[in-house]
Amino acid sequence: MATHPYISGAGNITQMIGFLRKNFPATVSADTVRKLGLASKNESYVINVLQFLGLVDEDGRRTDIGHQVMTTHNADEFRSAFAGLVRDAYTDLFAIRGDEAWTMTRDELISYFRSADKTSEIIGSRQAGVFMALSELAGNENQSSSGNSKSKAGSAGGGKTTTKKAAPVAHQQTPLIRSESPGASIKPKGDMALTVRIEINLPAEGSQETYDAIFKSIKANLFP
Repeated sequence: MATHPYISGAGNITQMIGFLRKNFPATVSADTVRKLGLASKNESYVINVLQFLGLVDEDGRRTDIGHQVMTTHNADEFRSAFAGLVRDAYTDLFAIRGDEAWTMTRDELISYFRSADKTSEIIGSRQAGVFMALSELAGNENQSSSGNSKSKAGSAGGGKTTTKKAAPVAHQQTPLIRSESPGASIKPKGDMALTVRIEINLPAEGSQETYDAIFKSIKANLFP
């Protein structure tokens, strides 16, 4: 039997804690969870997490420490106090891993809970999900299955990766022809060479006869 709590949707735990921070009734039952619209047909799993953290007792009555933590208004102070509840609840995990427990990957947490509770992969995954949700509420950033892939990608790329946008291509209404002929190089006296470059802007509305006349004139006047 699993000693660490689990649920198929850990987001229900995060939402439940949010509700309790706004209003923590004297007694929290499965009916309370149901009325909040959380964890349909899995209300008892939410209650198990609250009991595991010491927010409510076995009868669902809120505890003094639970009320004190949930009514802490300052966000930083709440995260610190909530982290204390999580530490006390997961004493075995923190006894082995210390503060590293906060940043364990999902795969590492699954391995730990499966080993500690002799649970299946599915249950171990759900146990890991609950701890990661609680860790986030305590102000810690969760890690991916293979570690912090974002930081690795950043360091491998030498910092922030930027994408350069290609410069827009200007639309030319008239075709532009550049012509450079080796035969147009003229060597007068001395070692100086003269290169003649021809640039023609052809009118877009011109006819075939117009283009033929232009090239005929070039041939007649520029080429011997």
